[in-house]
Amino acid sequence: MRIIRFLDDRGHPRYAAQSKGGAARLIEGDIFGEFSVTDQTVDIDSPLAPVTPPAILCIGLNYRLHAEESGSKVPEHPVVFQKNVNAVQNPGDPIVLPRHLRSDQVDYECELAIVIGKRCKNVRRDDAFDVILGYTCANDVSARDWQIARGGGQFCKGKGFDTFAPLGPFVVTADEITDPNSLRIRTVLNGEVMQDSNTSDMIFDVPALVEFLTGSTTLEPGTVILTGTPSGVGFARKPPVLLKSGDEVTVDIERIGSLTNPVVDETA
Repeated sequence: MRIIRFLDDRGHPRYAAQSKGGAARLIEGDIFGEFSVTDQTVDIDSPLAPVTPPAILCIGLNYRLHAEESGSKVPEHPVVFQKNVNAVQNPGDPIVLPRHLRSDQVDYECELAIVIGKRCKNVRRDDAFDVILGYTCANDVSARDWQIARGGGQFCKGKGFDTFAPLGPFVVTADEITDPNSLRIRTVLNGEVMQDSNTSDMIFDVPALVEFLTGSTTLEPGTVILTGTPSGVGFARKPPVLLKSGDEVTVDIERIGSLTNPVVDETA
């Protein structure tokens, strides 16, 4: 099932099940609990980010070729950081380049995102898929100057600016993707393919990440896990390719869809 989130005619966020042909039927109930798909069709002009996560957990250096291009050793354990929940951005809405706390080194990162479906803790690898609602596309937008030189040794500032976590366009439920570690994943910037890889290049696969992140730690329903980015990021290119106002960036993941956002300068 493809679960899409949108605003109804009263301005209230609702969920619908969208068919591959485009028709969407309203969902009643809680997508993290009991829900049903009704026969009522709805028009969706502008989808919202498919969830409002209580937490965004992110994994760094989780693709072998990306670790190589970054000049980093393959990590022994997953490298974890977090994004501010206010970094979430809707499909089609802009990635805003920071100008108040200025960054001139904003980069794209296509990522497969896991959406946790139930409250969970100490999940064994073999049970990981039981707690996953589904998957969506994510762009782990990163201000490299604040991530590296001015971040105090932590990634969070450079990763957590407003709009730096576009998600969408919908959640594809886990029953439709039996192997999330066999998906083509790409970034397309202004029509040019910048990243083109497969989730099979992950160092820590999806079950390993769920097991690790729930270890002695409770995750709430709706938690989003960004699973890392493949090689081809702009900062590692020679010369670097960094986002600028007027750009358009698309994250495309096989069997999930495409997430596109324009890029603008911050004005206030």
